Amino acid sequence: MKIEVWSDYVCPFCYIGKRRLEHALKQSGLDEKAEVIFKAYQLDPSTPIDSGQSLLDGLAIKFNVSKQEAENMMKNIEEQAKTVDLQYQVDKMKTSNTFDAHRLAKFAEKHGLEKEVTEQLMHSYFVEGESIDTEQILVAIATEAGLDAEKTKAMLHSNDFSNEVKRDIDEAQEVGVKGVPFFVINRKYAISGAQPTEAFVEALEKIAEEEGITKPTLQVLGTDNGGQCDDDSCDI
Repeated sequence: MKIEVWSDYVCPFCYIGKRRLEHALKQSGLDEKAEVIFKAYQLDPSTPIDSGQSLLDGLAIKFNVSKQEAENMMKNIEEQAKTVDLQYQVDKMKTSNTFDAHRLAKFAEKHGLEKEVTEQLMHSYFVEGESIDTEQILVAIATEAGLDAEKTKAMLHSNDFSNEVKRDIDEAQEVGVKGVPFFVINRKYAISGAQPTEAFVEALEKIAEEEGITKPTLQVLGTDNGGQCDDDSCDI
């Protein structure tokens, strides 16, 4: 089962959706049958790099509301994040341009570390309140995931992987992505938004059935039932 996820690292629902998908794959027993691939998407490509602007100030300007109103807008999202054990630090978050973060993820993919970098980028932004558009933070994230610091710096100072990021963004329009997170399964099914875990489970199981994907089964070695307990008794 191939699951392509269009997301942006500053989208609060994208981290929540990532967690819910992970939980759903485990609950449905399909985690070993699924290949999850994250695709680049930018909610606001015009965001200045390293602006130092707080997320709440950015939201207030964007939606023409007060900072308090912007904070109220984020409270519901904070509560949703807690349901998947994510402690968002909204007061610490800063607006960030994510183009280089997406390039870093593509660089990590080349080295087989895209899962680690994707997780660390989201954790750094939402939980630690870091600006994920600065070289210092991106290199720290890269090295934490296992990438070489000097090679990461060289990549960031180049245009490497820019075309790959742009290709993902163009592809999003082709498949009809209107917002993120957006999940495309086997290029036949789509799930839009950070749906509840139960909805993911239901959808994944239905797709698995339609696609003829079976859950992994254990091969039981041994012919007797000795040395185990069931609900009623123990076999000794």
